[in-house]
Amino acid sequence: MADEPPILIAGGGIGGLALALALARRRRASIVLERQAALAAEGAGIQLGPNGVRAVQWLGLAGTLRPQVGEPEAICVYAGRSGRRLARLPLGNWISERHGAPYWTVHRGDLHNLLADAAATDPLIEVRTGFEVAAQTQTSAHVTVKDNAGRSAAGPILVGADGLWSAVRQAVAPASVPQPVGTTATRTVIPAAEAGRLCAPSVGLWLGPDAHVVHYPVRGGSDIAVTVIAREAWQGRAWDAHADTTVLRQRLAPFHASLTGVLLPGSGGRYAWRKWALNTLPPLPGWQHGRVVLIGDAAHPMLPYLAQGGALALEDALALADCVHDAAYVPAALARFQALRLERALRVQAASLRQGSIYRLSPPLAWARNAVLALAPPGLLMAGLDWLYGWRPPP
Repeated sequence: MADEPPILIAGGGIGGLALALALARRRRASIVLERQAALAAEGAGIQLGPNGVRAVQWLGLAGTLRPQVGEPEAICVYAGRSGRRLARLPLGNWISERHGAPYWTVHRGDLHNLLADAAATDPLIEVRTGFEVAAQTQTSAHVTVKDNAGRSAAGPILVGADGLWSAVRQAVAPASVPQPVGTTATRTVIPAAEAGRLCAPSVGLWLGPDAHVVHYPVRGGSDIAVTVIAREAWQGRAWDAHADTTVLRQRLAPFHASLTGVLLPGSGGRYAWRKWALNTLPPLPGWQHGRVVLIGDAAHPMLPYLAQGGALALEDALALADCVHDAAYVPAALARFQALRLERALRVQAASLRQGSIYRLSPPLAWARNAVLALAPPGLLMAGLDWLYGWRPPP
């Protein structure tokens, strides 16, 4: 199949690069079209449940990534105001034994760089940077894309792996536009030596009615990635916008000093905080139009409450490569991919939205939630996610 024309992939993020590598493993060539001048990963931490780790294992990259990951032993849930631990939900050996793969936390840049390095050395993958898809046309045999500079590329399939604000999506669902949810996510990375109570081999989750905080080890435990998700009307499109620490301090004011003292030490704080606005996308009428198909956030953006955006993009990549690498009739192969993935993506989206509403409960419902967390068997609570973490890649 290496003699077949290369498949076009718009977007050199986690999903796009994983797809290129998955196609290469099946001896199919691809061209990755990345709008930025260089492949660069924005962001801080990313959580990979067993389903995500299993995808990395399938790509043959888990051994290289492992020294850079955190391997949390548990998810520790705290009442934001008092700092009291409400529950300790098992990860570590418990989840590895249950699902046959571990739960990892990793700096997004480390994962992205690993994928980019692997793509750069694979002869079946070409990466073209500085190429932003501005126009696309398709015939019964191929798809042609052009950028604003007049450069073009053609292939039998165009995959939109270009994220929430996808340009490729215009060919599939031109009326679909992301909708802000009135919430932002603000992130930073703190040296573990300065992280105080946050420096633990666990995922920490601090709950409050207007904001919650998540933190976990990355880079082999030398750093702690932190994300504050809070109600905020800001609606910028940037993934890496500057975050005003004065506003952040207001959002964190109700939380316990053992958290805020680490995140915002002194009068101004010394960590670089960046933020992005959270959006949803109404369910698309389909992910495919002829020889064009969408994956990851371009098709089904995830709110972060189950930490599944990256994992679902990896899952999509492996599933799509399996469907198309030797397809005799492309539209049917793309329709098969959608049929395989649509129900799962919608279920994860719905579950994530529901989880977020649980996180943001106010008293008295928050008291009831806290009681359930304190009294329910931790393993039973985690077993409720077997359907999520139990995904397996194609053979």
